[in-house]
Amino acid sequence: MRLSDKTAVVTGGASGIGLAIAEAFIAEGARVHVLDVRADAARDTAAGLGPSAVWQECDVASEDSVRRAFGAVLTAGPVDILVNNAGIAHVGSVEQTTGADFDRLFAVNVKGAYHCISAVIGAMKARRSGVILNIASIAASAGLANRFAYSMTKGAIVAMTYSVARDYVTDGIRCVSISPARIHTPFVDGFIAQNYPGREKEMFDKLAATQPVGRMGEPREVASLAVYLCSDEAKFVTGADYPLDGGFLTLHG
Repeated sequence: MRLSDKTAVVTGGASGIGLAIAEAFIAEGARVHVLDVRADAARDTAAGLGPSAVWQECDVASEDSVRRAFGAVLTAGPVDILVNNAGIAHVGSVEQTTGADFDRLFAVNVKGAYHCISAVIGAMKARRSGVILNIASIAASAGLANRFAYSMTKGAIVAMTYSVARDYVTDGIRCVSISPARIHTPFVDGFIAQNYPGREKEMFDKLAATQPVGRMGEPREVASLAVYLCSDEAKFVTGADYPLDGGFLTLHG
């Protein structure tokens, strides 16, 4: 039970990678606050996870919403782990990205992480203990076609990880990030169905083959790394970004 007696907050915790992380944390003994912009999904997810899970509605792009949600979380007790997982995607080059697109991606993916870190960092500093895990992407390090705004936000997340780790390394706070390649989540299935109707299998196989290992990753594989990084086994790890990419960054092409 590597996370026994720990309390974690997982944003975007009602589906995909966030849900897998919440499940893995609970299996390792943690109590988890599931935060999601969809109140019904957050409530149903927490109910399905059992007595070790509670939920809060939270739109990470809204500072007021984050303050309300984390106010309730911190009233219930201290936070040992924050997982900044909530995020949205976008497809398009700079010419295909509107100002509204850019602002929305920045508000959710970058300011969302900032809002959540700001909400807990003071309490973590006072206790001289805490782990912040940011979910980035290989888009932060690789030039992916037609991912202009998305890549911008994930590059910011990696830089934010390094900065927070440096500023709070003497306060007992660790900050790390994971950069996954394509992970098979409901979002991927929905994206393919919406953009390639009738060609779902063809496009799924094409996207899976992008990783040199020949398949997409699974949410539980991200969750397994998250458990390690947030556990005391990783006390010597901070200010690092971990690619989880099936060989994409080093073996692709």
